[in-house]
Amino acid sequence: MSDTELPVIPHYIGGRRTPSTSGRLAPVYDPAVGKASAHVGLADEAEVSAAIESAAAAFPGWRDTSMARRQQVMFAFRELLNARKGDLAEIVTSEHGKVVSDALGEITRGLEVVELATGFPHLIKGEHSENVSTGVDVYSLKQPLGVVGIVSPFNFPAMVPLWFLPVAIAAGNAVVLKPSEKDPSAAVWLAELFTEAGLPDGVFTVLQGDKVAVDGLLEHPEVQAISFVGSTPIARYIYETAARNGKRVQALGGAKNHMLVLPDADLDLVADAAVNAGFGSAGERCMAISVVVAVEPVADDLIAKVKERVAGLRVGDGRRNCDMGPLITREHRDKVASYIDVAIADGADVVIDGRGIEVDGAADGFWLGPTLIDRVSRTSRVYTEEIFGPVLSVVRVASYEEGVELINSGAFGNGTAIFTNDGGAARRFQNEVQVGMIGINVPIPVPVAYYSFGGWKQSLFGDAKAYGVHGFDFFTREKAVTSRWLDPSHGGINLGFPQTK
Repeated sequence: MSDTELPVIPHYIGGRRTPSTSGRLAPVYDPAVGKASAHVGLADEAEVSAAIESAAAAFPGWRDTSMARRQQVMFAFRELLNARKGDLAEIVTSEHGKVVSDALGEITRGLEVVELATGFPHLIKGEHSENVSTGVDVYSLKQPLGVVGIVSPFNFPAMVPLWFLPVAIAAGNAVVLKPSEKDPSAAVWLAELFTEAGLPDGVFTVLQGDKVAVDGLLEHPEVQAISFVGSTPIARYIYETAARNGKRVQALGGAKNHMLVLPDADLDLVADAAVNAGFGSAGERCMAISVVVAVEPVADDLIAKVKERVAGLRVGDGRRNCDMGPLITREHRDKVASYIDVAIADGADVVIDGRGIEVDGAADGFWLGPTLIDRVSRTSRVYTEEIFGPVLSVVRVASYEEGVELINSGAFGNGTAIFTNDGGAARRFQNEVQVGMIGINVPIPVPVAYYSFGGWKQSLFGDAKAYGVHGFDFFTREKAVTSRWLDPSHGGINLGFPQTK
């Protein structure tokens, strides 16, 4: 099929698929094949305005819809998504490349947030204090913001939108989602499912696009808040621009997550965890473990166990029986692979080189196999930069204290893990490490939905984390009402009740 015959993925505005009229297109690749499978229409300024105005028109009706009705929509969406998650997983795999089991895993985590949102009335209740002064009551109301924007990344085209969508919609907001142009189809699929669940037209809008669409959301006066997940430079830009335009912001940035391995740890458990956390989803996730901090003398034994496990991994088309798929684009694959040359130039030992591996997939796919690099210098770009691919570094340290100092000295503070059988060391670690999400013998400590997701330092811009109580606080604002009603005996309304003299 020629480029001119490829389908064009549309926006979703006003409850229907809406083709782009901008004339601007971007290719959407099947990463396991290495060829474009579709194009996506990129919005121009007029389309951005039309999408936001459609959401703004839908907001008052949804805001005034009863909680009972909103809750029914969320329950219906939950049932539909659970029944059809296999279809969505196939879409994710076809455009992202991750294996179907990984895609199902991300949808399952997104479902947790949907399930949390079905109980939203309890989470947006106000408070009431009676008789704070004679005859005076004070109470609070939590109300939706209005139109809110979500800018989501390529690595979790279903899960990340589901971190925000159910919470924002349940709380009564209208949402405009700008998905990644690299894998945009999942967003339209979710929008159509919400419509089937009974969500009124215009409450959930999908705006396909690039920086034009993002800047439109950041600058449009109708947009009250922005939620973002992506790299730290873009998170900082989103935060600064949105805040300058008077918007509420939660911007989750990048990471360089460490796994601290103490000498008493179960090294078989550690090796399994390092392989899964380092190479799952081809390392394209902000909670991936990218650095193993080995407290000597465990490094050599641990590396041997990791090598054994990597030898059994099958890399290939995510729709086949494989453990790891391709990277999202050729450009990203080449950038990640370039760090192997950086490591060699900086004197590190490349234990496993993922370039040129045999795969179960098309020759032109965007392949890079699991890569393990030992004795990585702390000044090397391999250590200091977020690689966002299947590259696992090993840094050797002499003590627990040196390992914690290494983690705390980094610019990021997203996730970290410690592997040990010493409860005292684990308790000390959770207190001392300067990171937002911590795993104790758990390699990827993504919190369940009734807690909140977010890091520290340059991994989070803004004060609000994703989902959980933080999410509902972010998507609502509080009114405090001070009320006084005069008693009829003091000139108030006479209700006609009999009076005894």
